[in-house]
Amino acid sequence: MKRMIAGVLLLIGLGAGTLFAEDSYRRERDIRRDEAKIAHDRWELRRALYNGDYAAAEHERRELRREYRDLDP
Repeated sequence: MKRMIAGVLLLIGLGAGTLFAEDSYRRERDIRRDEAKIAHDRWELRRALYNGDYAAAEHERRELRREYRDLDP
């Protein structure tokens, strides 16, 4: 009986460890995607400023603020 309880607890513990590892991977992937979006928005901001399109530049600034806010924990 004790072995059966120990075996069940061991399986539950291993299953929980797998869940935590997968969650960490997803979080890392989400952060990388957010960083890629920020890099793209910065490029668009530079392009808008270079072309003198200040309305588009303001739009990109708002997008950047929103993306930076998403990165904060």
